[in-house]
Amino acid sequence: MAKRQNPAEAETPVAETPEETAARLKQGKGVPTPSRREQEAARKRPLVPTDRKEAARAARAKQAEAREKARIGMAAGDDRYLTARDRGPQRRFVRDYVDARFSIGEFLIPVMLIVIVLTFLPWPAMQVYGLFALWGFFFVAVVDCIVLGFLIQRRVGDKFGKTKVERGLRWYGAMRALQLRIMRLPKPQVKRGQYPS
Repeated sequence: MAKRQNPAEAETPVAETPEETAARLKQGKGVPTPSRREQEAARKRPLVPTDRKEAARAARAKQAEAREKARIGMAAGDDRYLTARDRGPQRRFVRDYVDARFSIGEFLIPVMLIVIVLTFLPWPAMQVYGLFALWGFFFVAVVDCIVLGFLIQRRVGDKFGKTKVERGLRWYGAMRALQLRIMRLPKPQVKRGQYPS
């Protein structure tokens, strides 16, 4: 029969802080395995922080830092931060090919701005000539994008194999070619004339 212990003789347990419990639980061999209660106590955190304003401020700062890191990573062309549309070796190849090439479509936005200014002039002939010039330039840019699409299809097929060409690369290249070089995201990684191999 087990001997009963007198309650007066029993030791009173000393309360540990969660930090002390966590430090004790992280010790290596030679220490008894902590009980479930001790492990749960070491993991406990308050559901609601004591200073909500400070917690919200810290969360905003952390999110701003993560956004800034993602923005810099995307501008640099780091695959971890790119959108699904821009990810992959074939898309990188298309970006580099378009960035190395001189495209007429890059100047579409400045030409449109000039035509808008021309429409404010009081001479109707200038307005008509400006619109004709805009439509002519637009037609040339579309033809340039079509030619670019065929070149992209051929170059990507030569590099990655004709059967493994992703869908939508021609459109991806054309949309990038129509943007001003300084406005492209991810930022151009190659100089003009430095075609990918």
